[in-house]
Amino acid sequence: MNMADRGFTGSIPQLYERYLVPLIFAPYAQDLAARAAALRPARVLEIAAGTGVLTRHLVDQLPAGTEIVASDLNAAMLDMAATLGTARPVEWLLADAQELPYADESFDLVACQFGVMFLDRPRAFAEIRRVLRPGGFFLFNVWDHIGSNELADTVTQALAQAFPDDPPRFLARTPHGCHDLDALRADLAAGGFEHPADAVTLPMRARTESPSGPALGYCQGTPLRNEIEARAPGRLPELTAHAAQAIAARFGVGPIDTLIQAHVVIVGR
Repeated sequence: MNMADRGFTGSIPQLYERYLVPLIFAPYAQDLAARAAALRPARVLEIAAGTGVLTRHLVDQLPAGTEIVASDLNAAMLDMAATLGTARPVEWLLADAQELPYADESFDLVACQFGVMFLDRPRAFAEIRRVLRPGGFFLFNVWDHIGSNELADTVTQALAQAFPDDPPRFLARTPHGCHDLDALRADLAAGGFEHPADAVTLPMRARTESPSGPALGYCQGTPLRNEIEARAPGRLPELTAHAAQAIAARFGVGPIDTLIQAHVVIVGR
């Protein structure tokens, strides 16, 4: 893992929450929370909670008596989640999923929304298995290949045109770099999970009113911003506009309705 890919700092959390959460993350959070509720867990640990979109849906869909701990390694993202809040109290925890501060067999369910791509997966999966009770489940989702996620693909191609000798590859490398289900199953086995993982590929639609929102979200609301600024100091607004123009060229200047696709994975302890 490129450590710079974890750099959700500065104004990134606010832009991420404003532009990307409603666009691509909320639909999958609703789905993952519904799957979690069907398992009827009494105690849930969420890892890589980010700005709390899955946390909020878990609160909405799980019974009031279900204990929820929402954790993240990134203090700025977790602070944003806590500031946005939830309909009932949850425990917010600054923690590394690769070194969880909990005893063995502490949770019925560990859930993760688009976070395992940021981890040393065998190491993190071993920790997740350790804190799961026998009969518990690990439930998570990952983005499919970037070609199946048209907005991210368009932004990546646009920036490759702007930087042909050194294209920024954050979106393809990290968010969309964990799409191989066989590799994920191998990582789960390396982490000690003995049961086979079930997976489903789930297409959805991303809808937005104009190209500017997705361009701002991807270029300024993710660590892609760090790659752009490293290559072209002072040109972030210009290159964000370049990405917006590429989105408009592909989808039009008005409302956008386009494909997003992810894998949802569940494995038992």
